[in-house]
Amino acid sequence: MVNRLNTGIDVLDRKLGGGIPEGSIVALSAQPASQAELFLYELTATRGTLYLSLDRTAQSVTASIEQSPTDTGDPTVRHISGEAPLDNASKLVSALPETSNLIVDPLDVLEAQEPPSRYRSFMNDLQNHIVNTGSLAIVHCLDGRSVPPLRDTTEHFADVIFELKTTTDSDEVENRLAIPKFRGGRAPTDIIKLDLVEQVSIDTSRDIA
Repeated sequence: MVNRLNTGIDVLDRKLGGGIPEGSIVALSAQPASQAELFLYELTATRGTLYLSLDRTAQSVTASIEQSPTDTGDPTVRHISGEAPLDNASKLVSALPETSNLIVDPLDVLEAQEPPSRYRSFMNDLQNHIVNTGSLAIVHCLDGRSVPPLRDTTEHFADVIFELKTTTDSDEVENRLAIPKFRGGRAPTDIIKLDLVEQVSIDTSRDIA
């Protein structure tokens, strides 16, 4: 039986049969104006984590994690900059130790690199290394006004897809999580309502619909 790695969100892990299979790539798709980063921050508490930031500086990400009201770990944060982000990211990924977390935030910068074959090569190498180390990769995919053309490729590579939708309704901000893809397990068929205020928790005050 494949070992499961927990996400740090107990109720979600139970819905996923104990967590996410080791060696998986998880695509977290969410709007830029959402609290999706709380997923990433809580994940750092589960095991050693390498956090690759493609936009914000390492200092900014570290400060946000330290100020998070939820429990977090002590991740290694690296800012990927320069004209060769795929090469720079590949070097750091290749050094990921056994049973670790890798967070790429956001993946959009790498999806926009040319030619597309280089991105596919990166994803193949990433998948191989995550499987070989029994680790877990979470790639944050911004679902905003401009989605990179290689997003279909990303979702095809991904073993698990989390789709977080944030809406405002009746003077409330609502967050709903769908898991349409789950290789190696049974994906929940229902939409999960989440509270994303100070930490990630499943909203049990209303019916899950």
